[in-house]
Amino acid sequence: MKRLDGRTAFVTGASSGIGRSIARALAVEGARLLLAARRLDRVDVLAEEIRAAHGLDVLTSSLDVRRQPDVEAMVRALPPEWAAIDILVNNAGLSRGLNKFHEGLLQDWEEMLDTNVKGLLYVSRAVIPGMVVRNRGHVVNIGSVAGREVYPGGSVYCASKFAERAISKGMLLDLNGTEIRVTTVDPGMVETEFSLVRFHGDESRAKSVYLGLTPLTPDDVADAVVYAITRPAHMNVAEMVLMPTCQAGATVVSRKG
Repeated sequence: MKRLDGRTAFVTGASSGIGRSIARALAVEGARLLLAARRLDRVDVLAEEIRAAHGLDVLTSSLDVRRQPDVEAMVRALPPEWAAIDILVNNAGLSRGLNKFHEGLLQDWEEMLDTNVKGLLYVSRAVIPGMVVRNRGHVVNIGSVAGREVYPGGSVYCASKFAERAISKGMLLDLNGTEIRVTTVDPGMVETEFSLVRFHGDESRAKSVYLGLTPLTPDDVADAVVYAITRPAHMNVAEMVLMPTCQAGATVVSRKG
């Protein structure tokens, strides 16, 4: 028996980076997977990999978490055998730009808030009521150290992650008295497409973020998520902060070379 045999996990933003690693890690533990992202082609490739490696059921969906009617429709349309979601991993999120506040782009702000805050709300609101009816489940929200410290040029992204942390705490309070657990996992520097997205495809600028240091990998974050999910039922890991050894704060990083 694997630790997550028979459990259904829903992972958003599963097409790359942390979301993809979380999906793979949950598969190793035996979870059947509902994987969603805007880039369905990538999710389908991941699903085939997991089916081949583990023989698990995987259901994929093209989903933009910013679109509340689409989120609600997707969850409502799940086949009966997929409807009882045991684990929700709210991973979909992004950062755009590193401009000073007064030079920020409204489109960047809207994309971050719509994805990181509203998307988290929409998906959670669609899934958690079923968990309450069944009186079981685990919600894992992927936050950031940016939800604990504000840094120059990051005001709106940090605001979105401060909101994620507040929402996670609110879920924990409102679900108290049920058997549903809530965890926020807040990583520091993780090398993914994150910086490439933040800098609108500028590869040289994105690579400079990680020069002279060893950042976390997406697999490191996935390990933390699996740890939280697989604790005994009486134990809830409410908050986890993960940083590479070279990082001591949002902007305190030791670089070599």
